[in-house]
Amino acid sequence: MFQTILVPVDLTEKNRPAIQMAVEIARTGNGQVILLHVIEMIAGTTRHGELKAFYDELERRAEGQCRELIPASHPPAVPVTCAIRFGERVQGILAFVEENQVDLVIMSSHRVDPSHPTTGWATISYKVAILAPCPVLLVK
Repeated sequence: MFQTILVPVDLTEKNRPAIQMAVEIARTGNGQVILLHVIEMIAGTTRHGELKAFYDELERRAEGQCRELIPASHPPAVPVTCAIRFGERVQGILAFVEENQVDLVIMSSHRVDPSHPTTGWATISYKVAILAPCPVLLVK
C-alpha cells in the first residue's frame, strides 16, 4: 500500500520511533524508507556563494548523522536511504513529497499543551500534516 515512506528528521534521537514505524510499515508492503533532513539557510545567502564551505560542511555532517539514524537491525528487504535538502523546512518537505511521489509521511511530533493549544499550530509537523497531498502519520 505504501511504497515510498518519507520520514523528515531533525537528526536527533527523538526521530527513532518514527523511523522504526516507517521501517515496519515499509516491510509489510515491500516499500522503501527515505529519511529527509532539510538544512535551513541563512536569509540572504546561497548555497554556492561566500558561505559554500559552511553549507558543504553542514551537508557532510547531516549525511553522517542521518546514516547513524538508520536502524542497524532493519530488515534487509527494506531499503532505508538519506536525503539532504537546503531551504525552508516545511516547503522543502512538501516539495520532496511531490518530486518523489511519496505515499506516506511519518513524522515525530509532541503533545500540544491543552491549556495553550495555539502553540501547536505553528509546528512543522502540523503544517506538513495539513498541507501534504498524501497521508501523514504523527508519532509521539
